[in-house]
Amino acid sequence: MPTAAQHDDLIALGWSALPASYRIPDIAPTLAEARAWCKHLAEMHYENFHVASWFLPEALRPHFHAIYAYCRVSDDLGDEVGNTEQSLALLDLWGCELDACYEGRARHPVFVALAETIRACNIPKEPFADLLTAFRQDQVVTRYATMQDVLGYCRNSANPVGRLVLYTCGYTDEERFRLSDATCSALQLANFWQDVKVDFAKDRVYIPQDDMQRFGVSDAIIQQGIATPEFRALLKHEVEFARNLFYEGLPLINMVDRDLALDLDLFSRGGLEILNAIEHRDYDVLSARPAISKRTKLQLALRAVSGKFLPFLRLGPKGKAD
Repeated sequence: MPTAAQHDDLIALGWSALPASYRIPDIAPTLAEARAWCKHLAEMHYENFHVASWFLPEALRPHFHAIYAYCRVSDDLGDEVGNTEQSLALLDLWGCELDACYEGRARHPVFVALAETIRACNIPKEPFADLLTAFRQDQVVTRYATMQDVLGYCRNSANPVGRLVLYTCGYTDEERFRLSDATCSALQLANFWQDVKVDFAKDRVYIPQDDMQRFGVSDAIIQQGIATPEFRALLKHEVEFARNLFYEGLPLINMVDRDLALDLDLFSRGGLEILNAIEHRDYDVLSARPAISKRTKLQLALRAVSGKFLPFLRLGPKGKAD
């Protein structure tokens, strides 16, 4: 265990690897300033979030910006520092700030904005805390024995995001949470299968070890970057598992209001298209990263935009339009 002085040094070094604006200010910003900070962070990072925000009710957008900012900064504390001890120290500090937020002592722009979201939407601490558990886990766990272990990771890394969205939109029942968990875990798995090579460069393998052994695939094959017949068969198996998980979550689209349904439709279809892109490459994710084409992205966005103004075309139980 590091001493208090060493812990402070780890935090200082960790902050130095991140944008200066991430640091906790001495004086808390106003709610308006905090919301502007979160909105800027959300819109500068990923176009996918910005596209999705087109379909959110305007009154809810500040809440989603705050949630996104929390997730973004938390993720960066884990993945962008480059030092395990420093990342863990920063994640512990971030967890203390989360506690302070729920105790009415928020200082960071993220938590000032989030405090109002928590109050307005009556969101419990658990999903926020679960995300930090996942980011800590990524610092110390690099392999997963079974799919159940991978899904256990998804429970903390992906599922809380869907639950936060549902809380923000006023849904708190277990059935919607269950369906949301299936969709979020499926999205996480789709990203894992898309990024096998990228993750391996970070010494992380999310493909279950027992599946690798069953199909005769080793770390050495991934390292060589050659998609052998055994590797292709393994990834086909994992893609089908993720696809079935998407199908399991699709009924949620018919159980929420129109605006949220459009977002769910967009993200579910986007995740399924990632799996299709992997399949179209004959499950070779090692020589190049499968990606959704710009044309497909445009089609998905246009379909969602048209759904905003036309009768909503709902997905059937196997991803086909009813």
